[in-house]
Amino acid sequence: MNDFWTRMAGRGPGEVIVDGTVVGPGSLVRLRPRSRTDVFDLVLDGRVAVVESVEQDDEGALHVAVTLADDPGRDLGEAKMPGHRFFYSAEEIEPMGEHRERPGGARILVAGIGNVFLGDDGFGVEVARHLAEGPAVPGADVVDFGIRGMDLVYALQRAYAGVIFVDAAPRGHAPGTLTVLEPALPGDGEASSGGPAEGPLEGPLEGHGMDPVSVLRLARRMGHLPARVRVVCCEPVTADEALFELSEPVRAMVGTAAGLVKSLVMEMIAENAGPGSRDPLPQ
Repeated sequence: MNDFWTRMAGRGPGEVIVDGTVVGPGSLVRLRPRSRTDVFDLVLDGRVAVVESVEQDDEGALHVAVTLADDPGRDLGEAKMPGHRFFYSAEEIEPMGEHRERPGGARILVAGIGNVFLGDDGFGVEVARHLAEGPAVPGADVVDFGIRGMDLVYALQRAYAGVIFVDAAPRGHAPGTLTVLEPALPGDGEASSGGPAEGPLEGPLEGHGMDPVSVLRLARRMGHLPARVRVVCCEPVTADEALFELSEPVRAMVGTAAGLVKSLVMEMIAENAGPGSRDPLPQ
């Protein structure tokens, strides 16, 4: 069983060559399913799709994961990822020689997390909503993940250059205090350098379906973890009672936290584009 999961944890090649054309995340392809008995293949034959990833199964066979280019579900957030993807072999896709920019790559993911039914634990969700209602944050995808931990893990597989978690976390400060953490990444000996930080995140944050530490660990096991991680924490008044709104000290910091997130996005993009970056910006 352990050998099976070790093999399954391996990532696909990232790209595949079809008819002399390199096909990878963001490539536009036309679907040419070989089956004429499957209803989905009959409906999807000839449709234009966007490649999300190239996966490799336990037997070494390659599968191209795609979403339909005109599927409205592609704009509904990361929760769509498992359900709206289709898998085809390289022989069942026809490269169109075009590329559509995907949300991953050199972008930053801003993840609002928390349970809106547990009072201040919904802080991250409220910050994400605040950002989403304003002008788009350049270079960032802002997503309200709530308690959908697995959706967040899947999102991190899209090769984001960095991720910013926004959450409520009791750290012994006055209610409403904002703290920026640069956690030690799973498998790393210590926190990475650069950016404002107040030390590693020592333990899991409790109160919702999957805390940032658990998300990072699982994302690492699945194959990919952003090179840059920040956690914007707000000290709650309470985060474990059945309340349906934020406390006044925490609500008062939503706008400030949103501004802090924007600054961190700019800083992380600048780090990513700098000399020696592990994830250089595309030219």
